[in-house]
Amino acid sequence: MKTLTLEPEYDCDFALFGLVSSTRDYTLAWSLNRGLRMRLVRQPDFVLNLVQQGALAFSYYLYATEALTLRLLRNRAALPSTLAKPFLAPDIREYDYLLQVQGGADEWAGIELLDRLTALPAVQYASEFDPNELKYKENLIF
Repeated sequence: MKTLTLEPEYDCDFALFGLVSSTRDYTLAWSLNRGLRMRLVRQPDFVLNLVQQGALAFSYYLYATEALTLRLLRNRAALPSTLAKPFLAPDIREYDYLLQVQGGADEWAGIELLDRLTALPAVQYASEFDPNELKYKENLIF
């Protein structure tokens, strides 16, 4: 008997930046608020329920207007886990935080935002990624 598998295709309509920072999540959010002149607000932890391995919780900050949505997510799970890869995006586990930018075409363009991010003292390194090329991109769609 022939079996069929469903392979969903996700449309990632956002820009994704990886941030390396040794600071706590609230300190990084405060630094981004001051440096980028916005107001990231702490949200309840983003919980990723894995079918066989259990749930992973990630700290989550949000800034939303009519035209722009920014999400700051910690890449490593907040609580200790027995998983080998307790990351939101295991493909880019060397980055501590992920910044997801949806909308705001001119002001939040890739190179300009990248320069503004790397100028912040709390950010040691930043890089932009194409979310469509990530293996675990479905973890970032919510």
